[in-house]
Amino acid sequence: MPTETSAEQPLPVRTVARHLAEWVARLGRVWVEGQVTQLSRRAGTSFLTLRDPVADVSVSVSCRAGVLEAVVPRLQEGHRVVVHAKPEVWLARGSLSLVATEIRPVGVGELLARVERLKQLMAAEGLFAAERKRPLPFLPGVVGLVTGRASAAERDVLENARRRWPAVRFDVREVAVQGHLAVEQVVGALRALDAAPEVDVIVLARGGGSVEDLLPFSDETLCRAVAACRTPVVSAIGHEPDSPLVDHVADVRCSTPTDAGKRVVPDVAEELVRVAHLRDRARRAVTGRVHREQDRLTAARSRPVMADPHVLVDLRRDDVLGLRARARRCASARLDAAVRDLEHTRARVVALSPQATLDRGYAVVQDAAGRVVRDPAAVADGEALRVRLAGGALAVRSTP
Repeated sequence: MPTETSAEQPLPVRTVARHLAEWVARLGRVWVEGQVTQLSRRAGTSFLTLRDPVADVSVSVSCRAGVLEAVVPRLQEGHRVVVHAKPEVWLARGSLSLVATEIRPVGVGELLARVERLKQLMAAEGLFAAERKRPLPFLPGVVGLVTGRASAAERDVLENARRRWPAVRFDVREVAVQGHLAVEQVVGALRALDAAPEVDVIVLARGGGSVEDLLPFSDETLCRAVAACRTPVVSAIGHEPDSPLVDHVADVRCSTPTDAGKRVVPDVAEELVRVAHLRDRARRAVTGRVHREQDRLTAARSRPVMADPHVLVDLRRDDVLGLRARARRCASARLDAAVRDLEHTRARVVALSPQATLDRGYAVVQDAAGRVVRDPAAVADGEALRVRLAGGALAVRSTP
């Protein structure tokens, strides 16, 4: 192939197609895994489409009728297979296809192993973590339901929910719940319901089935779509033993669609009973409070101070009178003791006073300077003296 082309020197379509076919032929035979869609059985050559459900990429596959008939169990749309094929370019249309020489169905054991590996991967990413799960609303305005067309699961969810809460509203999206179209349609319905502002909770419901039938609900694309929803998602896939990966990603896992119908809405009869119980509790609480306050008021009114308000004044008056009398007695006793002490002190002072000596007939002789004369020799003849008696003083002169 020329390395350069131009508008003046273009390559014919046949040349480009031939070179493409040559490059593709160099790839050789390869093993390819995918999901079977659009299966067409013919007498000579059979055709099918091999789809990658994660990347949503498809490629046409052709094979001899004997290759397809040799597959056990009989190949059906939605089955996962491994194809040994050689890629070819059909020059007439310039399309790529695979020519298969062997087709092997992927067994249940291998499917479960792949699901387990995917489970570990998503668990490591935190998609199963309990802290990311959201609680369901108490009474949703609209319940989004993703289920099969005219399925028993749809009937179970609707009947049980309406039996519990007759006014509940549903937005039902009927999709394929198994086969090669299941993942795409379920994801589309999920995203549409999640974008609807009136939808408060989404229910994924499907009845029981084989591992292959429930395989779309372990698809990585679907699980990540559930994890990305802003609206709480309830998973009700299969029966109690069934556990597709979407059960671990959903916010709430229900064992059956019937259980989901009971979980998304409250029971109006139970709520009425609960309201009646709460109302009775409130009435008893208020009545008990009123009775307690009434008893407290009656007890308060029965106290003497409330029955006769003057009794407290009277009691205090008696206390005041008693204290006053006690104070008077204490003051009188103190005064009497003080008088007695004063009299005793006065008696002692009087006993020690020179006047008392004078009163007994003695006299005190003093010289002109007021000094007491104790020795007659200390007085000169004719010296003026002063004699103090009990009744007064006399002026005298000494004589030899």
